[in-house]
Amino acid sequence: MIQQQSIAAVIRERTSIKSNYLPNEVKEEDVVTLLNDAVWAPNHGLREPWRFLFVSGERKGAFMQTVLSCYEAKAHEKIISKLSDVPAFLIAIMPEDPRQKIWEEDFAAICTLIQNLQLLGWEKQLGMVWKTPNHMYDPKFRRAIGVQNGEKVVGILQLGYFDPNMNKKDRKRTYAKDKLTAF
Repeated sequence: MIQQQSIAAVIRERTSIKSNYLPNEVKEEDVVTLLNDAVWAPNHGLREPWRFLFVSGERKGAFMQTVLSCYEAKAHEKIISKLSDVPAFLIAIMPEDPRQKIWEEDFAAICTLIQNLQLLGWEKQLGMVWKTPNHMYDPKFRRAIGVQNGEKVVGILQLGYFDPNMNKKDRKRTYAKDKLTAF
């Protein structure tokens, strides 16, 4: 378990974990526990504009077949190599309100929830990477995973436990002062 840190330290330390997952199972109940805290994200009118689809390691093969059905055979090997070591997936889905203001508020809310989830997972050494692959727009994929008309797949999170000593990266960000102007 990562030592208790300030929120600022966790925000700066968290990074996307794309590979080198430990062989530990990612359990649905553990993801639900994290989601129960992540849902405290700000959301206008408390609409809670989200739902989730969890893909366990047990169902990963069927999920990967669904993904592969969206691509030509020549791309399959590359896709399999990217997804085969991912222990679990979480698909974040939002309702698409036809009113632009509501749609944007809802999108911002679910994005905030996903960031909360990533930070909460980091605390438990459950790494994540938020992906927006082309297949999430494919009608075959959407149908297969139960996405309804009027819903948007916001992202597919790849989940897996990690060794915190393996993922040290030197990362940089532009200082906010360099992007700030005054009115």
